[in-house]
Amino acid sequence: MESTLKALRDGESVLDLSPRSTVSGGVEDVYGEDHATEDQLVTPWNFSVASGYCLLRDPQYNKGLAFTEKERDAHYLRGLLPPTITSQQLQGKQLINNIRQYQVPLQKYQAMMELQETNERLFYKLLIDNVEELLPIVYTPVVGEACQKYGSIFKRPQGLFISLKEKGKILEVLKNWPEKSIQVIVVTDGERILGLGDLGCQGMGIPVGKLALYTALGGVRPSACLPITIDVGTNNEKLLNDEFYIGLRQKRATGQEYSELLHEFMTAVKQNYGEKVLVQFEDFANHNAFELLAKYGTTHLVFNDDIQGTASVVLAGVVAALKLIGGTLADHTFLFLGAGEAGTGIAELIALEMSKQTKTPIEETRKKIWLVDSKGLIVGSRKASLQHFKQPWAHEHEPVGSLLEAVKVIKPTVLIGSSGVGKTFTKEVIEAVTSINEKPLVLALSNPTSQSECTAEEAYQWSEGRAIFASGSPFDPVEYKGKVYYSGQANNAYIFPGFGLGLVISGAIRVHDDMLLAASEALAKLVSNENYEKGLIYPPFSNIREISANIAASVAGKAYELGLATRLPRPQNLVKYAESCMYSPVYRNYR
Repeated sequence: MESTLKALRDGESVLDLSPRSTVSGGVEDVYGEDHATEDQLVTPWNFSVASGYCLLRDPQYNKGLAFTEKERDAHYLRGLLPPTITSQQLQGKQLINNIRQYQVPLQKYQAMMELQETNERLFYKLLIDNVEELLPIVYTPVVGEACQKYGSIFKRPQGLFISLKEKGKILEVLKNWPEKSIQVIVVTDGERILGLGDLGCQGMGIPVGKLALYTALGGVRPSACLPITIDVGTNNEKLLNDEFYIGLRQKRATGQEYSELLHEFMTAVKQNYGEKVLVQFEDFANHNAFELLAKYGTTHLVFNDDIQGTASVVLAGVVAALKLIGGTLADHTFLFLGAGEAGTGIAELIALEMSKQTKTPIEETRKKIWLVDSKGLIVGSRKASLQHFKQPWAHEHEPVGSLLEAVKVIKPTVLIGSSGVGKTFTKEVIEAVTSINEKPLVLALSNPTSQSECTAEEAYQWSEGRAIFASGSPFDPVEYKGKVYYSGQANNAYIFPGFGLGLVISGAIRVHDDMLLAASEALAKLVSNENYEKGLIYPPFSNIREISANIAASVAGKAYELGLATRLPRPQNLVKYAESCMYSPVYRNYR
């Protein structure tokens, strides 16, 4: 991946540490809350000490009915609450029961968002304790519907909206955000939200959801997270004509106007928050995603989850699956449907890992990987008309028009879908790949569920139960001929929270491909024999905090090894250090 991006940077690497940038900034636990034990007293800081009516409306410190008698006296809460005192555990039990009563997933999403806006710690406690049930609610697939209807359900801002109106004033806008010690920013321009296309300003649901997972799964403090939407307009006519649309009512800005706004934003972020703030690009269209990553990769700590996070989690699944399908990575032939930022990112990281294992040039290992786009197999005769990120995959071969034909001639052992188009892994395609392999590995990665290349049920039925299957969105277990099949979810939530935590705890100043490989290898190692017996190639989400700590340790270790870490001295046990840095949602006792 770095090799592709280096070509766009005229050979400059993230390890070169451009003289244009210097190590500065960084955030600390100013009030000592994260380093205090749970039984130590902390002060509920606001602009002043929060108390009374204001305290009950401050989501960061509100505990609802869990305030003790002593706290009710000390913070002027007498009469503002019913007399009952309940535990956080009982509050969580009540809320999860209430959420389960809703039949419509979007109602569950709204209930969770309302909880986040009223009682932050309870929100994260509920999400952590019920992660497998609530993850699809606060993120994909339900967040996709939430973004589509964001204008109608919008109640209060959960992040910063930076539009073309703020051009020339972006630094001032950043200073309007109440939290000053920011460690992770997730930013989108809304042009390619999941598989749903251009949702403009309403894409804000994605940064909000991602950062909720950064805290719940990766342990990054919620006060250190900042969701941002860059609003440059939208080409979605339906939204432009929607009376409830909350964004700029104009066609999407492009070219110089767009790049100048993004450059001002990136400059202001670094000026305001320092060198070590992680900027995660999310759901940008292909033509901007690669350019932004290449442009700022040597001057900022930047990460694109669609390109790099997806690649890392899929590589982990493929490496883990080798125990079920046999052979080494280099023994397999890969065929992708979809050659956008996700598909080419995954392909590049697989080729990089293969190159690392076999000690052969990446140009050679790429030849084991084939990509199909909307015009058919990517081959040498098409190279002149291809976008730059597709060109490394233009191998010498006769033109092939369809995925089914490509399966028959390429004979892949691994079939990966990242097309964003549902129902494209047809019965004929699955049967063809099954006829070639005893145990075909089929990954239908597109989100949300409606865009999945095939369902788990289709994969198992059409392969007669022989496929090893994983998908981007979750599917229920499938019974086929008396046997129950469990499918894994190649969810980026396995990688990015732990990856971000690893960057934060090491004080990393750049992201390097070796960190992505380290994250993939760490995740693959956590798949147990019990998981393999069920046909799973990912560990259960119920252990996600432990998984994130291990990934963070591996990423931090690689940052130290590459000389990109600034938090010195290096901790002796990085796993324990990562665990000690993770945010706990348990209520604190107030003075």
